[in-house]
Amino acid sequence: MVDRIPQRAWFRFEPAQGGPARLGLLHEGCWHDLGVVLGAQAEQPLACLAQGWLQGKGLNALIQRLGPESRMERPGAFLLPIPQPSKVLCLGKNYAAHAREFGVEPPKEPLFFNKLPECLRADGAEIPLPKDLGRIDHEGELVLVIGKEGRNIPEQEAASFLAGWTIGNDITARDLQKKDRERGWPWVRAKSIDAFGPVGPWVLPFEDLFEKEIPLDATPDLGIQVRVDGELRQDSRTSLLVHRVHKVLAELSRYTTLRPGDLVFTGTPEGVSPLQPGMKVEVEIEGIGVLSNRMTEG
Repeated sequence: MVDRIPQRAWFRFEPAQGGPARLGLLHEGCWHDLGVVLGAQAEQPLACLAQGWLQGKGLNALIQRLGPESRMERPGAFLLPIPQPSKVLCLGKNYAAHAREFGVEPPKEPLFFNKLPECLRADGAEIPLPKDLGRIDHEGELVLVIGKEGRNIPEQEAASFLAGWTIGNDITARDLQKKDRERGWPWVRAKSIDAFGPVGPWVLPFEDLFEKEIPLDATPDLGIQVRVDGELRQDSRTSLLVHRVHKVLAELSRYTTLRPGDLVFTGTPEGVSPLQPGMKVEVEIEGIGVLSNRMTEG
């Protein structure tokens, strides 16, 4: 895949000169410090999302205010784009081939579970693998970023509630998940171990993935790959999602209020495989970028 650096994306970073972490914007090959434009507001990504600065007309207006004084060097490291989302929601078995590699058919209704926000980590962060958990797998995924509050969202309006797209790795303690599933328990233990949710490196504005009109199902057709130490392990397309983005948001919002900054992992394709300390895992999604993390001993 190509175009690893998008035309537009927003991110969080720590200023080289010191001070609080804040938002930045990549625009047409230039990196900008949004603290110069938004002041202290740039330190509050959830508030910026809620106020509409990071998508649509608000983002376009913000771009008009950029100038030479806001330019900066590319950050040496990226922080979590959303440091404290209220929820991290996920879909299981949302690619048919992934469901079948575990011997089942994809569910007719979306299968939801959650990861605890404390498991989130940034691009480049080390991921410790506890020694006593048995098999631990990578699961590369397209992640939705919610842009505004919504409950009982109609399918045809789902796109208006999305701020953007990012990349996630739903790292899973597979043996623990199997044990809990056999007991009829939820998956939260296997999915929410500290550092088992890297996300990043940035967020692509929602509308930037569609060249023309936004499709009714709000679902892009993007290549998604996972490489482990350079070896291709997962290779699919987001157009193969069983339950499309518009249906996912409509169904989720029947039961819970979605809020700005909430993250929705949309499911992983086939090809999951075990991880070991020392391995470097790269999740690449066409048009968005690459999320990279090194596994370490836990």
